[in-house]
Amino acid sequence: METKEQRIRKITHMHYSRPEIQKIIFDFSKNREVVPRYFEGFGRRPDAFQYPGDLFELVKNGATSFHCSEEIWANPLELSTSLNQHQMNDLRIGWDLLIDIDCKWFDFSKKAAISVISVLKKHGVKNIGIKFSGSKGFHIIVPWKAFPKTISGEQIKNLFPEVPKKLVSYIRFKAEDELKNLLSEDDYRQFKTAKIKRGIKCNNCRELAQEYNLVSYVCENSKCLRMEERKTLDSEKNSRCPECNSFFEIKEIRKIYECRKCDLDSKKNKENFSKDVEIDLFSLMELDLVLVSPRHLFRAPYSLHEKTSLVSTVISEEEVQDFHPKDANPLKIKIRDFIPDSVEGEASELLIQALDYAGINSNLNHGKVAESREFKPIKILKLSDSYLPPSIQKILNGVDDGRKRALFILLNLFRSIGMEKEELEKRIYAWNSKNKILLKEGYIKSQLAWSYRNKPVLPPNFDRDYYRAIGIIPTSEELKLKNPVNYISRESQKKSDNFKK
Repeated sequence: METKEQRIRKITHMHYSRPEIQKIIFDFSKNREVVPRYFEGFGRRPDAFQYPGDLFELVKNGATSFHCSEEIWANPLELSTSLNQHQMNDLRIGWDLLIDIDCKWFDFSKKAAISVISVLKKHGVKNIGIKFSGSKGFHIIVPWKAFPKTISGEQIKNLFPEVPKKLVSYIRFKAEDELKNLLSEDDYRQFKTAKIKRGIKCNNCRELAQEYNLVSYVCENSKCLRMEERKTLDSEKNSRCPECNSFFEIKEIRKIYECRKCDLDSKKNKENFSKDVEIDLFSLMELDLVLVSPRHLFRAPYSLHEKTSLVSTVISEEEVQDFHPKDANPLKIKIRDFIPDSVEGEASELLIQALDYAGINSNLNHGKVAESREFKPIKILKLSDSYLPPSIQKILNGVDDGRKRALFILLNLFRSIGMEKEELEKRIYAWNSKNKILLKEGYIKSQLAWSYRNKPVLPPNFDRDYYRAIGIIPTSEELKLKNPVNYISRESQKKSDNFKK
């Protein structure tokens, strides 16, 4: 065996034989896919622990570390590469947001971790899990419990990996400003000697822009003199005129920059690009978007790292600044939970801001709901409850099950008929007070904020399962009129002075 392998194998039995280590890894691994690593290669998939003792049995057979999924499953052993997206969604309970920071300079990894934590805190996420990766960085986790389970009627658990990727992208964007405040002159001197990405940045998304040459040509044939402008990576010196086939003469070459993410270029939007060459702090932070992918694995808390023989140990927010890899020595570690005790929905504002940053509209299901098509909004003045469809009146009396679906219906209905914000919120909170079990105020606020950020969307048609799922059976008259907005429009037209296009 090589020296590294000899060293890790001497430690594995000592480390994993500890009952508290077995328990902490087992508890974290519940409802997750867990795969052992045998120094260089991984074990079979899917796999999961049935008992805490399973872990040490695998160690006896040569396992050196354990890796878990960020996705949470009803039964991980039912996972298969043959499952389609619908089957995967049915099996998935949820997902944790896992941010992987890994930089070749450990001090920079610490500052990047601190900047990410600061961003999360400023977005209302107070309960954050942090652990040393075992090598050069950190893993930061925001548990599934912290996120709203639906938004605009769509189940968030089914939007994996799209939504977590957008969360990581947004956090990375916001963390750059935080990181700049933490960097010292010594850091920048260190960057100058390293091969890192530099360039002109898009001020909108902070990503490095692609540099092009904008070349102006004129045909050298005096009878043609065709002029043309092309965007190229080089000057194309031997380019020919498409009309007379004579050679083009280069009249001018200008540098332009293009951000493909924002679909902007410096020719038309010069103010959207930085004037000076900047260091790409994004690439230095190395927030891992690859980790946010179906069935991707990360090192379990308190698992050993094969290359360093150190433990992927959990630390507190206050310990990050002074943490040193030697503190992850298997003989020095403290046992703590990686998953914090989150408050339900505390990451709602983070989610909304990330989706806004990504440019997603309120129709998260990509046009699958026909009612989300554009429509001509109406304005109902002095709305009378007698205008409301019977199904909506039943919902407003309070529901036992399906409170979140009911909120989705009411929000879209009230916005579609032009209800003022003050009255809308008053009606929503009055409705919630009548429910057998109240929706948490934080959840309602997040759904209101998301709704206000987007254009009004029609509520679901009466023939949709939204109503039956909460125990509401629409009448034949409602089904005939199809949508609650149509019903209200008809009733309000009976008093034309209350109807305004």
